[in-house]
Amino acid sequence: MAKYRTLVVENESGMLEVCGDILGKLPDVEISLERSSVRAAELLKEQSWDLLITDIRMPGITGIELLRIAREYDSGIAALIMTAFPSVETAVESMKLGAADYITKPFLPGDFLSTVKRLLENKRLHEEHSLLRRQVERPYSFGEMLGKSAPMLKIFQMIQQVAPTTADILITGETGTGKELIARSIHKNSNRDDQRFVPVDCGAIPDDLLESEFFGHERGAFTGAHARSLGLMEFANEGTLFLDEIGELPVRLQAKLLRSLQERRIRRVGGNSEIDVDVRVVAATARDLEKEIELGNFRSDLFYRINVIRIEIPPLRDRSQDIPLLIRHFVHQYAAEMNRETVDIHPEVIEIMTGYKWPGNVRELQNIVKRFLAISRTNEIRSEDLPDEIVANAIHRSDESEPGFFELREEQITTFEREYLNDLLQKHGGDITMASKDAHLPRGTLYRLLTKHDLTPADFRAQTDA
Repeated sequence: MAKYRTLVVENESGMLEVCGDILGKLPDVEISLERSSVRAAELLKEQSWDLLITDIRMPGITGIELLRIAREYDSGIAALIMTAFPSVETAVESMKLGAADYITKPFLPGDFLSTVKRLLENKRLHEEHSLLRRQVERPYSFGEMLGKSAPMLKIFQMIQQVAPTTADILITGETGTGKELIARSIHKNSNRDDQRFVPVDCGAIPDDLLESEFFGHERGAFTGAHARSLGLMEFANEGTLFLDEIGELPVRLQAKLLRSLQERRIRRVGGNSEIDVDVRVVAATARDLEKEIELGNFRSDLFYRINVIRIEIPPLRDRSQDIPLLIRHFVHQYAAEMNRETVDIHPEVIEIMTGYKWPGNVRELQNIVKRFLAISRTNEIRSEDLPDEIVANAIHRSDESEPGFFELREEQITTFEREYLNDLLQKHGGDITMASKDAHLPRGTLYRLLTKHDLTPADFRAQTDA
């Protein structure tokens, strides 16, 4: 872990040595002792500090002025004021400038030490809170994993096996399959479950902020870096760092991330020293990383580093046995949130939703359930409460050899579309502009329909010319 950088300013050499001896008992504190307040002011301008401890009455620059300078260059610095001449006026002015505490000399070593410990802990909590506020992360979609299909039971078993280990893990699967949920389960079943789980959406952080967000930065490292800032890897120390959509990382950052993962050391942007970090990395992606490597978009060495253990989540369409279970779970969950009474689900709804392919996977199913609960005003969800696209694209799953309503309707729609478009192009001799006006369709939509039915306008123009 990085050490807390503490600057002690006191013109009396004896008191300065006393402060240094007391602070030397703290394990994670880097102490700088300075008798000259003028030199201290330069240090505050040039470097990043966690804590300023200063006397008030000093030749050159007073402690109050020193605190004002410190706040000008780093608004987040913690400050402890020392004085042998306490007064209400100096105490009030110190607090107005943001001094965290005020101590009277002479003081007991134990009181001084406990005050410094408290200020440094508050500083750490403030930095962590700031990081959480700015961190972009998706909300935790649901509270527990559900599934009774063979693929999901296999995943549950794998989580139990690999979670207690220290191995890094790569989770693959389509968007909406629940990769973050798997990652959280790994964390909760690991030896780090009492530490932080830090999710990072690699595709949601602007490129120009990626390095700073991952590794942190020192004050003055770049324009706008007015204070030292923790990075996500440092924040996740002793816990789990979840790199969601790692395939979205630009190649230039992949090399730095690889080095940090190999050595478990980071260097803040603008910093000179390296910081040890103890993190377990769980990465996830919806991309085919092997293909991205061939295209030059992803480093092969980073892939081999994170691909120690791989967990592949099947799409929802390949585990239809779980769909009724998920529907009932979400209906129960959202009905309670909406203060609805018991809501029943008509068997036809289960059949239709089980026959749908769910390109958006569990997340899409979750949103559909929330939608029809919000719209329906009865205590039973029926097929008419479902969106038309779900009903139209559902595959009727039954043991009957004859096609059912949905299959027949889809066939009729397809036949109508092809016949209508064929007649439309013949009528206008393949002229797309005239055809789109006649059909009241945007040109782009018309082109997509023609592609769907393998119809080429040029063929109809050729017929007209003949």
